[in-house]
Amino acid sequence: MLVQKHGVTYYDKDKATPGYTLYSRNGSDQVWLIDMDGKVAHEWKTTGGTTNCNYLRPNGNLFICERVPEGPKVKSGKGGRMREYDWDGNVVWEHIDDHQHHDARRLENDNAVYIAWQEFTADEASRVKGGKPGTEMDGKIYGEVIREVDSHGKVVWEFANNEPEFLDKYEIKPLHPRYEYGHANTVSPMANGDYLVSYRVFDLIVIVDRQTGKLKWEYQNHALGGQHDCQELENGNILVFANGHNTPDAGPNYSQVWEIERQTQEIIWRYFPRKNPLTFWSPHISGCQRLPSGNTLIAEGGKGCIFEVTPEGDVVWEYINPFYGPHSEIPDGEINWVFRAKRYAPDSPEINGRLQ
Repeated sequence: MLVQKHGVTYYDKDKATPGYTLYSRNGSDQVWLIDMDGKVAHEWKTTGGTTNCNYLRPNGNLFICERVPEGPKVKSGKGGRMREYDWDGNVVWEHIDDHQHHDARRLENDNAVYIAWQEFTADEASRVKGGKPGTEMDGKIYGEVIREVDSHGKVVWEFANNEPEFLDKYEIKPLHPRYEYGHANTVSPMANGDYLVSYRVFDLIVIVDRQTGKLKWEYQNHALGGQHDCQELENGNILVFANGHNTPDAGPNYSQVWEIERQTQEIIWRYFPRKNPLTFWSPHISGCQRLPSGNTLIAEGGKGCIFEVTPEGDVVWEYINPFYGPHSEIPDGEINWVFRAKRYAPDSPEINGRLQ
């Protein structure tokens, strides 16, 4: 398929939600904030390496994860340096953990929470079930730890998935390598201080009780297909990008966005194109955001496409990332992949007149 147009390809001004959309290309050292017409309204040039996830804090600062060469040799989602840049691009805070990957957030108390790899002991590794045989990394298996540090980098809280009740219950999907037990890709702080965590290779979303360090809610559904970007909505439900990769359904794979009612675990809303669902398909990365208007912003990561849909599923805004560049996983080509995208209202604290 030849993409003939980039930037904004569709814009229904009456139904789209006004604001500025923040995103970066995977592997880029730049972050862009674009207006509804697709024009770059502001940008940051990072100084610490290629980018992964990023978002704006309420004070307008950019929080970002950058890749460092040290640490495990796992490529997917590799990070290692968490940084906060002010509006003018000055580094105002950083924390380095060369095992960090995929996701991190700064909290209201200026602590930071993030995902990190943690090498399993021989006993823990022997309990790991599933995955492609013989695909350990130099004989090692890395589990996942959700780690919280204070503003000075001191570890104040951790949750690891190496407990027997976790290892005995969840196994790696058959087509995934065994060097990563979990492949967590999202840690999302909840309103009550707990953490919502997505484990891609289990098709699993959990809530970790911040006070007890135990799981208090578990949702496994293999139709998720290696989900990303789970988050709590204001109504307490869970929004998630269901990638639809390697699902057990005999039918074709395509992506969806789900809203899950937490108590009943019922999917009460979902988005996919009614005409040819296969046109919506990203087997990796990707994200979603429920907007104040009730519309949903979606990042179809593998296509570099960011679009907005109404509750009825009508597309009211679409943008295709025009910025291509190299990526370590595609040695002979260029990509315009987008890990996530977030929209901020013109009167939001994050923007707060900074673009006028």
